[in-house]
Amino acid sequence: MGVQALYFSDRDGKEKAMADPNNLLFTSKKEADERDKMLEFSDEMRVFLERRVEGIGEQMAEQCALVLAQERELLARALKKPELLNQTAATPDQ
Repeated sequence: MGVQALYFSDRDGKEKAMADPNNLLFTSKKEADERDKMLEFSDEMRVFLERRVEGIGEQMAEQCALVLAQERELLARALKKPELLNQTAATPDQ
């Protein structure tokens, strides 16, 4: 039986990663680092939203920030071509 290294984001923590291994454990350090960067962006975006959007609650700001962080590449492309945002019928389940 072989040995396989598994990685997780420090921001998720070991317990959270073990609770959802299919989504939060990675076979490469690069994937775990990408997750960590996405979560860092999400944290900063949450603070930004709480400061800039009057009346937004912490939970709503966190949810919005996570979606924006997960879709940051699409958002970057959409700055030049806004119609990209709604070309696909992406749902949270996909």
